[in-house]
Amino acid sequence: MAWRNRSRYGAAMFLHRSLLASLLLIAAGGILFGIGVHNARLDPVLRRTIVGLPDWPVGAPPMTVALLSDIHMESMTMDPGRLRRVVDRVNAQRPDLIVIAGDFIEGNGVAEAIHAVPLLETELRRLSAPFGIVAVLGNHDYTTDDARVARMLRRIGATLLVNDAAQIGPLRVAGFGDQSTGHFRIAPGLFALLRLQGAGVMIAHSPEATLWAKPLIHLLLAGHTHCGQVVLPFFGAPINVAPPRYRCGVIRDPGRTIIVTGGLGTSNLPIRFGAPPDWWLIRIGPLATSRTGGVKARP
Repeated sequence: MAWRNRSRYGAAMFLHRSLLASLLLIAAGGILFGIGVHNARLDPVLRRTIVGLPDWPVGAPPMTVALLSDIHMESMTMDPGRLRRVVDRVNAQRPDLIVIAGDFIEGNGVAEAIHAVPLLETELRRLSAPFGIVAVLGNHDYTTDDARVARMLRRIGATLLVNDAAQIGPLRVAGFGDQSTGHFRIAPGLFALLRLQGAGVMIAHSPEATLWAKPLIHLLLAGHTHCGQVVLPFFGAPINVAPPRYRCGVIRDPGRTIIVTGGLGTSNLPIRFGAPPDWWLIRIGPLATSRTGGVKARP
């Protein structure tokens, strides 16, 4: 009888400890999740760099380009109030040109776009720059409703480039469709670029596009990677959506500079660790003005 009582007591203690351990794990996971959401909702870091281009037109003054990407409206980490603060910070820096490198919306399906596009339009309409806004579409835009996003961008006066090019002051800018959803076409964009004058710049949602860039393009602006979104100490990013070399920041390849922003919102999990949201101010001019690397600064 005593043996049975001890056995029951041992089983009860095991269940009690297992339940306590499970509750502690759940609590720890909840705390980590909350910290990750908090990190992702922080005001994005402003990063700065200077890029000199060998084909910069003689006598043309340098220009400042604001690079934004991956707004992901309708995620837990992006709402109109947060986007409004970002727009205010961008306008306060008075850039000459604003580039948005895709993924305006989070999720998949038309319903996401129906709800998100009016929210985006209200806030993005307030962006202001002398040379306007140039944009490309990202994978989430194509898997929700790319036509609806495109109409919104045109209503706010943005230049949307899908495998095409446009003259923007001293720049000839080629913009491309998203590669992962099968909308990337290098030839039409490059042919359109050849008809223009100025320094060649490429905008694509994913930095992988640099693998197809030709010598006439010396600067690529991209997003998509979220700089890993979750980057663990001693391990790095568990998931890479582009080659690790092009995950984040300023990358110098022979004859070309690639700048990859970590973006403003989040995709899938609404958390960030080791990869804060950010946007860039890029001073572009003749080759003599080039500077290696980027300088981090708070807006």
